[in-house]
Amino acid sequence: MNAPQSDEIHFSRRGGLGRIVLNRPKALNTLTLGMCEALLLQLQAWNADPDINAVVIAGAGEKAFCAGGDVVRLYEDHKVGGSLARAFWRTEYRCNAAIKYFAKPYIALMDGFVMGGGVGVSVHGSHRVVTERTMFAMPETLIGLFPDVGASYFLPRLPGAMGMYLGLTGSRLRGMDCVALGIAQALVLHERLEALEAALAEVAAEDVSGVVASFAEPLVNAPIFAQQAAIDVHFSQTSVEAICDSLKSDDSEWAKAQLVALQKYSPLALQITFRQIRAGATLSFDDCMRLEWRLASRIAHGHDFYEGVRALLVDKDSAPKWRPATLANVSAADVENYFAPLPGDELNLADIVSDK
Repeated sequence: MNAPQSDEIHFSRRGGLGRIVLNRPKALNTLTLGMCEALLLQLQAWNADPDINAVVIAGAGEKAFCAGGDVVRLYEDHKVGGSLARAFWRTEYRCNAAIKYFAKPYIALMDGFVMGGGVGVSVHGSHRVVTERTMFAMPETLIGLFPDVGASYFLPRLPGAMGMYLGLTGSRLRGMDCVALGIAQALVLHERLEALEAALAEVAAEDVSGVVASFAEPLVNAPIFAQQAAIDVHFSQTSVEAICDSLKSDDSEWAKAQLVALQKYSPLALQITFRQIRAGATLSFDDCMRLEWRLASRIAHGHDFYEGVRALLVDKDSAPKWRPATLANVSAADVENYFAPLPGDELNLADIVSDK
């Protein structure tokens, strides 16, 4: 059974290609609970449909593939005593797992902004295509959250200390950076995406990789590599405090900018993120998703996430009042509590093909 159509997410077919369009262009295609529920159902239906050879996902409009989850909606629900955040994150994480284990080619056309939840519905697919307009980031620490949607798994597997750098700072990558780091396999020019999709509609699953490769631009020097050595030095330190101290010892403008950014973010979110990325390096994908659910479940009942959304996206005063206010005031016990098991409430992935 196919998922019901909605105004927020569209499903269609083009030859043997299942098409998903995230359709909230005025909101940069940010994800809602309803979109995640529909996407999960449709993936399950197409996985079992012999007439579907592959699936492509794109964003409507000219600005974004998907700029994340609709966190303002979560904030507004929390203000009236609701529990939408936990329901949204549970379903979103199950979607991420369904994409990771989708049995057919899943091609994400990552054109424009690709952030947060948009990373979750793209980076776990078998084929990730960026463009010259791609702006990729995991900026959750800016709003008192942690890099989720499977970032525990993919960030620590990036070269050197790149994952820690991206996770803590929320720094942005361009399309060629994403290809060079292995986040995407191909950069295809924006103007050629329609032709790529038309070609994909005509081929069998085993030919998808060849088609994508035939549209790819040559790999050239990626800007991010100019900072790789400095990133490895500073962001391989053994604590957030040590990272900040290392940056303070560097007189470069780049190091000063990273330090200024970190000093603005939620101290608790930074400490959680540091431990999360360290832990994820040795965990399976499934266990990373279960870990993130534990973190998100507790953050849904906390302060900093909602305060960060308020300050950055609602009141837009850019003056969040974090609790605790400094790194020194975040105790090891505070952080440990977020990682503890949730007896009877762990993330259920039993109905999704897994690595267990």
